[in-house]
Amino acid sequence: MAMFFNIFSLKNLLVLSLALNVSLVLRVLYEKDFEVNNGRSVDNQKDALTTTDSVLSEARATQRARPSMPSSSSTVDGDGGDTIINLDHGDPTMYERFWQQAGDKSTIVIPGWQSMSYFSDAGSLCWFLEPEFAKEIIRLHKTVGNAVTEDRYIVVGTGSTQLYQAVLYALSPQDAVEPRSVVSAAPYYSSYPLITDCLKSGLYKWAGDARSFNKEGPFIELVTSPNNPDGYVRQSVVNKSGGILVHDLAYYWPQYTPIASAANHDIMLFTVSKSTGHAGMRIGWALVKDVEVAKKMVKFVELNTIGVSKDSQLRAAKVLQVVIHSCQYPTSLGSLFDFAAHLMEERWKLLRAAVRQSGLFTLPEFSPGSCSFLNRSFAPQPGALSSLTRSGVRPLSSSAAGRLGSTCHPVRKGISLAFAWLKCQEPMEDCEGFLRSNKIITRSGKHFGVSPQYVRISMLDRDENFHIFVERLSTIHLRQSVQVEETDGRVE
Repeated sequence: MAMFFNIFSLKNLLVLSLALNVSLVLRVLYEKDFEVNNGRSVDNQKDALTTTDSVLSEARATQRARPSMPSSSSTVDGDGGDTIINLDHGDPTMYERFWQQAGDKSTIVIPGWQSMSYFSDAGSLCWFLEPEFAKEIIRLHKTVGNAVTEDRYIVVGTGSTQLYQAVLYALSPQDAVEPRSVVSAAPYYSSYPLITDCLKSGLYKWAGDARSFNKEGPFIELVTSPNNPDGYVRQSVVNKSGGILVHDLAYYWPQYTPIASAANHDIMLFTVSKSTGHAGMRIGWALVKDVEVAKKMVKFVELNTIGVSKDSQLRAAKVLQVVIHSCQYPTSLGSLFDFAAHLMEERWKLLRAAVRQSGLFTLPEFSPGSCSFLNRSFAPQPGALSSLTRSGVRPLSSSAAGRLGSTCHPVRKGISLAFAWLKCQEPMEDCEGFLRSNKIITRSGKHFGVSPQYVRISMLDRDENFHIFVERLSTIHLRQSVQVEETDGRVE
């Protein structure tokens, strides 16, 4: 200590203390000036972060599941506030309630050593198809009676999107002089053109609306039935030879349309996402009659992804088992198809009521269909049953009809209940833009090859979001009245 004071006198310590205090004062002044110049204090920064979190929370509103629903007494400003309702995608989250009640019935445990090989069945044509999944696919179709599985090859894919690409690859000769034309009747599924031309393949190319197609030479026609987006029962429309038909039957299930016949086509595409609601599983399958076409489809999947996730297939097999079991031994919600069909019927009633109240939109009107599995009769849609028979759909056997007794409902024949095909009345020409201004996100008709006066709206979202949507849609005419008064009669 004595040595310390020999080096530093009291005067030296006072100077050092003064320097430290001056430095501290300057730092405080600098930070204060920085906050003023940037217009935001630390507290304001916290407020800004809170605001940002709030906006993000609202943007994620369509991804949250809540048990409560908005009150039916909601006003124009009480229908969810500034919540953005995104109904652009057909994300089937409405099925969550059924699977939550199913509990652990669909749960599987996959040990770390299982499913390690590329091969599921090396001796099978589709060597990456899990035998258990193949067995449940056949059981499901036999239970529902919506497709013929005899004398068919099953090809599994990462969703029906990959299978669609595999079909185009299989049906397009490698040595063709020019790409094979791919067509579908408008309004067609909006992803068909994008998927077809995304790789700019020299094997095939999108050629537009099948109704106006008149090019000579071979072609591929896509038939989606019930159709996405408008819901009508479809058949081929190109009246010329040289075409190969591909039937996309993603929505040919009892919850979307009455199953009066078993589809019997050369190439039929199905997907887990719309049949059971498990879109995130990314599993689809094709029923293919021609062995050479099936081999080429398998080759495409091999080249594209070296097979399909075995874990997803095993989980899909378990899910299909639960679906079949729910048909045989319904829960309090009924079978999966009962649950979804009843929910869809209720949603369509609410939507039609909202459209009538708004007065600004229209929806397609369908003639009532007939369901042979109910103890009631309905006037058949003109030409519906005969057109199905002509296009390769055969009636169900009596045993299959009996199995469907509890799942077929008096819904309208030919309507795809998964989507609403909404039209804005004149003078509104951009229906998507108009609904977007009301914080409802939809998909414009221009993506489906028709007028932008139309939009496709998903009916498959969670209950909370769907109820906010119909409440808001029903009050748009009130919002419009306010806008008209503010602009002296000019509709914005």
